[in-house]
Amino acid sequence: MERLLHEFTAVGRQIEGIDASISSLTLETKSMRLDIAGFQTRVTGLEHRMGSLETQMATFQDRDQNLLYLKSKLTDLEDRSRRDNIRLLGIPENEEGTDIQAFLSSTLPKLTSMNFDPPLEFHRVHRVGPKRSDTSLRPRPIIASLLRHNQTRQILQTARNHGPFRIGQHDIRITADYSKDTNERRKAFLTLRPRLRQLELKYGLFDPARMWVTKNGVSRDFYNPEELKLFLDSFQHQPTDFTSTSCPLDTSGCNEDNGTFLPGLEKKALPAMIPTLAKEAET
Repeated sequence: MERLLHEFTAVGRQIEGIDASISSLTLETKSMRLDIAGFQTRVTGLEHRMGSLETQMATFQDRDQNLLYLKSKLTDLEDRSRRDNIRLLGIPENEEGTDIQAFLSSTLPKLTSMNFDPPLEFHRVHRVGPKRSDTSLRPRPIIASLLRHNQTRQILQTARNHGPFRIGQHDIRITADYSKDTNERRKAFLTLRPRLRQLELKYGLFDPARMWVTKNGVSRDFYNPEELKLFLDSFQHQPTDFTSTSCPLDTSGCNEDNGTFLPGLEKKALPAMIPTLAKEAET
């Protein structure tokens, strides 16, 4: 009897220990539930903030696209406003005397060996930047805005075909006048000429900044130097399927860099120009 009582007492103590453990586990479980509830609250807050950040990011991306669009439109408008301009490089300082318009009116026909009828007239003519007293420095460019657009195109075409010209011992170059962004894109395109030659691709640089690449009679145009670079990178590893694209060409501005160019390209491209020009006219 005493033995059974002793065993019951031991079992009771074990049960008390189990109860204590269960109570401890219950407290720990409650604490864990509180922690989990706190984590859930924090996660919910983070999800809400992430959703807000994603919305803001989408807004910023839309604004970035709008800014890029506005920048491209601004560049286009600036280039259009400069279409009647020519830039003369290399004319020594003070060579023009006191009347720079009269100087160009008499000098340009001699330089280009062209007879202008009616005579050249200008909206304005000026040198770029402050006057330089040091004659050892490179002379400032002269920018001339001509009154008649057809004379501007004739001068630029003659300069591409027969330039540079000379005044005394000085080489004189005549180029179109572009915006800063367009000039940077043209320079970036020209740095890719060695790779184009290495791959035996025919190419032409068109106004204002468009590179036309031709392989096996199939052509493609690029407006972004980075796109052309990626295209050349892929072309070096595997044959690339050219996709012919229509392109509104200003043939008078073609091939300023005197690189290889497919003769008669402007004639082949004229049919493709019509739908593209019509679409641009609508916009």
